[in-house]
Order: sequence, then structure tokens, then C-alpha cells
Amino acid sequence: MKGTIAKIQRFSTTNGPGIRSTVFLKGCPLRCRWCHNPEMQKNEPELLVYQSQCIRCGACVKACRNGVHELSSENHIVHRERCLLSGECGKVCPVRAIEICGREMSGKEVFSILSRDRIFYDQSKGGITVSGGEPLFQPEFTLEILKLARESGIHTAVDTSGFGQGLLELIPYTDLFLWDIKAVNPEIHEQMTGQPLRRMLASLELVRKAQVPICFRCPIIPGVNDNEEHLDGIIQIVKNTPSAIAVDLLSYHRLGTAKALAIGEEQEDFGSVREDFRMHARSILQKALPCPAGWS
Repeated sequence: MKGTIAKIQRFSTTNGPGIRSTVFLKGCPLRCRWCHNPEMQKNEPELLVYQSQCIRCGACVKACRNGVHELSSENHIVHRERCLLSGECGKVCPVRAIEICGREMSGKEVFSILSRDRIFYDQSKGGITVSGGEPLFQPEFTLEILKLARESGIHTAVDTSGFGQGLLELIPYTDLFLWDIKAVNPEIHEQMTGQPLRRMLASLELVRKAQVPICFRCPIIPGVNDNEEHLDGIIQIVKNTPSAIAVDLLSYHRLGTAKALAIGEEQEDFGSVREDFRMHARSILQKALPCPAGWS
């Protein structure tokens, strides 16, 4: 079984307990307007050019046989329609301003990389996390990785929004779900992600019934869900989930805006989360919930 991955992040400490390796799969059915990994939305490989890092040396122009790169006095012009994704331009870039995001690998190839850090998983009570993109966008590939990990006795986690296919098959091989709550208002959810909230809630109910531990991850987006309705919705969802072990509120950040430009798109800037709301939200959730809650 082969799938498309964006990257493998070793020695990760933010995607589950202990020291972990996180596999970021490429492809997601959501189009969150604040997405911090827009280069992982499409399933196929993509060319990324970080204009702010480019020093206009011309190495990429010489390396590319198809005229993808053109330098002017002010800009690095990218003719993406000509790109065959060979990656030669990225290999010669002295400042790593160019890269190809996305490569096809088999589940066994991925696991052979992940298993190299087994000693760190064992010592720190860590493991392997499958993230994205969206793991349910490539459910069979995700399942193979989880099975290989389970057969080796390695802790597994899946970071998901719950939108996709194959969740029931993944549940028996998942020790922990990192579950994204984008918005609790159905209208806002569809407006901001492009997909209906009910699909995510239906998936969440499957995990609840299986009683798999869940850590809820809730991105807070200024002007979108930094309000009492959202906090109340999070509280109700968590209280209705007996297997919930933690709630992490995640502040919006601007990493996605630079990545969007690198793939030739634009992303709106939502600004910064207010400090008074951060304090208020932490206080409200800590008082209302039976499990730990805070900001990450």
C-alpha cells in the first residue's frame, strides 16, 4: 500500500505524549480559511517557493529545463504550469527557498523510518502520530501504518477532524485521538471549513462508543470562534465524551500565510488572539471540565 506524505517529523513533542514521530499525510477534504498547512490540502505533490528567502542567485533558473523560474529585478516569477516536479531547482537552491512538498511512499517504507526512534518512544512513553492533511483522506494507508506500529508495540495517535472515510477500521489500532474542533456553530463551521459540522460529530460519536482516549484540540481564530458560544460548545462536547483526557486551545498563528504564498495562493490574516480572552477561556474551561484544559 502506497500513500502520499508531506513530511515525517521526528522527535516531535507536540502531537501526543512523550517523544514521537509524526507522519504528515498530504490531502485534506477541508479548506479551513486559517489552515497553517495549506501545502498539505491537495493530495498531489506541489512546488513551494518562499519568496522572502530567495536571494535571486539564479541557480534555480539554470537547473530547471522547463523555464519554471524567472527572475526580475524585484520578483521571483514562478510558471507553475510548466513544472514537472523534478525537484532539481530545490537541490541547487543555497538558501532552501524551494522545495517539493509531497512524495509517494509505502507504509513499510514509512514505518522503517519511524521505527528508528523506538528507543526514544520506549523511554519517554511516546510513539507514532499520523497527522495531515487529514488521515481519513488516506484511510487505508493510515491503517497500514497503525497496524505496523501496533504489531511492534508502539503507541499510536491519530490527529483528525473526523471528516473522511475508514474511521471504524482505524479505531482498534489507535491508542489516542487528537480531535480537532474547528467551530461549534454549524453555519460558521461550513463557512470557514467548507464542510458540514454534522459529519465530524457523527464520527466523534463512533470514537466515544469505542471509549478511545481523546485529546481535543481547538484552534481559536480571532473574529471567528473567540466567543462564549464556542467555549460553551467545547464544554458540552467534552462533558459528553467520557474518554476525554485533555483540551488544548491553540492560538491562531500566521504560518499558513507564508506557506500559501509559497504555493501561489493567498490566505487572509486573522490577527492575534486577545490576551484577555486567553485568560478568560482558560479559566472557564478549567472550572467547567473534569479534564485538564489550557493553551498550547
